[in-house]
Amino acid sequence: MNFASKHMQEVSEIACQIDTQKIEYMVDLLASIKKSGGRLFVLGVGGSAGNASHAVNDFRKLAGIETYAPTDNVSELTARTNDEGWESIFEGFLKVSKLRSEDGLLILSVGGGDFERSISVNLCKAIDYAKICGSKVLGIVGRSGGYTDRMADACLVVPPVNPEAITPHSEAFQAIVWHLMVSHPKLKANSTTW
Repeated sequence: MNFASKHMQEVSEIACQIDTQKIEYMVDLLASIKKSGGRLFVLGVGGSAGNASHAVNDFRKLAGIETYAPTDNVSELTARTNDEGWESIFEGFLKVSKLRSEDGLLILSVGGGDFERSISVNLCKAIDYAKICGSKVLGIVGRSGGYTDRMADACLVVPPVNPEAITPHSEAFQAIVWHLMVSHPKLKANSTTW
């Protein structure tokens, strides 16, 4: 089997194994955030930051939820990194945004953050701050047992069918899942052009 065929076979396996009940629960949480007039903050680093930007567009335009990605503001991101350190960038953004109990975080991450290993600590601190504020925390991650998986109100772990392809499959399925969410009848407010 060639690489492309193997990769696509793995995609199929993941799609068959994904926890759709967890996705439905996440949609219910997002519908509650929307109904209460809450905002959604989509957080990710690396490729997941790019996904966060795209997801913001879809949650705003298609689902009608006021949504932000702190990584979209490069000036604030780099100023906070320079002045306060990388680990607190999201927490600082959320404090200025006056995060409240009606709001939610959507964490897009491969590992989900890990204080002990100093990986994506900025996500971990944002989750802790959200918990203090009473905000809902949702996640789409590629590994079980990470900080997001342990601390979120609802976290979807993309099934790890190939340990050597966790990152590409995780980031690809982030897009599949958020597109499902904004198309869901409980969230969809506007139709796509095509």
